[in-house]
Amino acid sequence: MNIMISGGTGLLGTALTKSLLADGHKVFILSRTDTKRSDVQIIKWDARTTEGWWHLVNEMDVIIHLAGRSTSAWPWSAANKKSFEDSRILPGLALAQAIQAATRRPSLFVQVSGINHYGLHGDLADESTPPGDDFLAQLTVKWEGATQSVEGLGVRRLVLRTPPVLSRDNVIMKLIALPVQLFVGGPIGSGKQPFPWIHIKDWVSAVRYLMTDESARGVYNMIAPSQTSLADFTKILANVLHRPYWFPVPAFLMRNVLGEMSVLILEGRFSQPKRLLESGYTFQFPGPREALTDLFG
Repeated sequence: MNIMISGGTGLLGTALTKSLLADGHKVFILSRTDTKRSDVQIIKWDARTTEGWWHLVNEMDVIIHLAGRSTSAWPWSAANKKSFEDSRILPGLALAQAIQAATRRPSLFVQVSGINHYGLHGDLADESTPPGDDFLAQLTVKWEGATQSVEGLGVRRLVLRTPPVLSRDNVIMKLIALPVQLFVGGPIGSGKQPFPWIHIKDWVSAVRYLMTDESARGVYNMIAPSQTSLADFTKILANVLHRPYWFPVPAFLMRNVLGEMSVLILEGRFSQPKRLLESGYTFQFPGPREALTDLFG
């Protein structure tokens, strides 16, 4: 298949591209830089308009929208918040516009979104839970809404609500692992706050699984099935790394340092991958110990 990916040079895009290439698919990456690569075709775009590349959509079987600036960028100023929105919404609108203009449309559109869709508080959420009203939740609403129009064009659409993806290259994973590696790991805030996650291998595998299942469409929570608190996650990480778990970090300190961005660490809501499990997908790493041992053991 011919597969076009926006945001294909990031953590998720790199891992997914590697898997697709290994199975003989051709990958075309939309990029704002005109980089030369031998394994994929780089298509230069401005991530805002369809100028110069839209006609290539006629040759694509699948389009995957991963573009979006990481919300781990500090601080959460008004300018940064706008860039979080623009970097997700504008590329999505451009992709939807290109599909509408195409004479041969792709059979599948994959829209990545965030597990923070369900808000910062509440009971165990699944794909039917309505969105929250905080900044991160409303960001996912706008992100997903930018490409919803492709469904009316007869294109099968997947919306993959994704938590922090466990990889040694993930920024949030590095922030959590560093104090543990330096022997000062411990509870952050109460430690009871939810820490949603999925192993990078499971994320890629689940995406590939849903891509090939033609009955799969709509929203899927791309999250490990175990409801893990940040304290439990960090304790297991300390155990895997043979480090102590003893040095508490007060919530007020995190709020003073990170401001509103501290919700990424201090707040959250437990969610479950209800539809993914119902589809028959089997997780390679259902619990944090298996996942962290694979990464750090």
